[in-house]
Amino acid sequence: MSFYYTRIVHFQDTDAAGVIYFANILAICHEAYEASLAAFNINLRFFFGNQEIAIPIIHANVDFRRPMFCGDELIIELMPRTWGDDEFEISYQVFLKEVGKNWVARANTKHVCIHPQSRIRQRLSDEMRQWLLSFKIF
Repeated sequence: MSFYYTRIVHFQDTDAAGVIYFANILAICHEAYEASLAAFNINLRFFFGNQEIAIPIIHANVDFRRPMFCGDELIIELMPRTWGDDEFEISYQVFLKEVGKNWVARANTKHVCIHPQSRIRQRLSDEMRQWLLSFKIF
């Protein structure tokens, strides 16, 4: 199962050549991640301000197939998968709504669960484990 997020490319997302700036596609993918958490009824204020658990990104990459311009409507497909009790990865495929099935960008982010003060890895919360399980196809 996947989560889908729709987003219009804004002028502020583009560079001097008029195409989406490479780093902004990762920001848009992160918006999709936040939207998926909110859709699962995870309180974002608590999630990102939690003093007991933090889930930073430890790796990110993005590939582009074609440019995206201001006004383009994007559909971002988000597909997480677990890597044990304390980490997970999210794969994103970005599509142009008017083009259809061919992806225009792909991105991955790898996340690890830590205690914010000690920076020591710890087990993902039950809430995050349930979020991850919601994407499994049985």
